Amino acid sequence: MNWTDCIGFIAASLTTASFVPQAWKILRYKKVKDISLTMYAMMFTGQGGWLIYGLLIHDPPLILANIIGCSLTGTILTFKICIKE
Repeated sequence: MNWTDCIGFIAASLTTASFVPQAWKILRYKKVKDISLTMYAMMFTGQGGWLIYGLLIHDPPLILANIIGCSLTGTILTFKICIKE
């Protein structure tokens, strides 16, 4: 692994991990009233686009970050759509 990939993995880890506290809070309290549906729909779609792009150019940091990111934002989005408060 070269230094460019290392920077990519570090950046991807930090930006992807930023969704963990929100997802954890939603899973714990089952409250999504103050979460923006539009923001998470756009983020999920954007991460899906980055995932496809990463797959096309064979970029492991991009692929891994967006698999995890789509999982986290997808979880948040699913709870936002399914939980009626």
